[in-house]
Amino acid sequence: MKTEIPENLKADLPPTGWGRILGMTPVVMTVIATALAGLASSEMTRAQYDRSLAAQLQSKAGDQWGLFQAKKLRSAFQKTAFDLLASSFELHPLDASALPAAAEDRTAVELLQHGGSPESAAAPATDGEIKAAIGAVEASSPDSEIAGLLAHVDDASLDRALRAAEDQVQALDAADQPAERAIAQLDSVLGPAQKGVEASLRRDFTALRLRRESQRYDSEARLNQAIANIYELQVRKANISAERHHVRSQRFFYGMLGAQMAVIISALSIAARQRNLLWSLAAAAGLGAVSFAVYVYLSV
Repeated sequence: MKTEIPENLKADLPPTGWGRILGMTPVVMTVIATALAGLASSEMTRAQYDRSLAAQLQSKAGDQWGLFQAKKLRSAFQKTAFDLLASSFELHPLDASALPAAAEDRTAVELLQHGGSPESAAAPATDGEIKAAIGAVEASSPDSEIAGLLAHVDDASLDRALRAAEDQVQALDAADQPAERAIAQLDSVLGPAQKGVEASLRRDFTALRLRRESQRYDSEARLNQAIANIYELQVRKANISAERHHVRSQRFFYGMLGAQMAVIISALSIAARQRNLLWSLAAAAGLGAVSFAVYVYLSV
């Protein structure tokens, strides 16, 4: 449908370029108001998406914190059992020569003697900006400070750090499988159900196994903690992005109101005598709305 200004209204407009601009004001402002309404709705949709994403990431972080706490507790239980055993009996290094003939694999003995977990259990390496952001979160720093640190951390860096930490969990499991099988085989030879095994030898084996399991759970807990910290950063970035889109939506809405005001003033000028003045006000309101929308789009 073609929109035309009546001839009697055109007569009140100056026959200049400025007059033609004033005459186009109602139509142009209607288009601008519609565009700004669309931008406001789009920004609000993106804000809602980021809020939903943050909730999903927070759930994943919660899962990792749950694993961290469970493994720290299991490590504490193993360490407590080891301390009780050490305080109740005199423990000795496990003598491989004293093992029954059925214990052919000596790998478990060497692992238990040296203690510790595979080297892949070390905390995953992250760049300095991610470390600084994690440190700020752990120190309960103000949100503004954390947001400033996260501004230097892009999503790709967080994704790479998360993949590296998850790969390290799998590497730890893969590296520890042979040792777990060897220790399980040794446990079947020295376990309580086996007869003819000296009690002191069984205690020495049990004590070393408890110590190693405690260290292994600690290593796994560190990896779960590292993954949870990265998820926490992703949650905060998603919330910061959601807040930014929410603010942009509000301001685009204000710009839309300014454009609609220009349309209303233009419509009122039809019934007024001072049409040029009202149309000028409408053009000024529309120009202000457009300028504000451009400012929001480029700087907020």
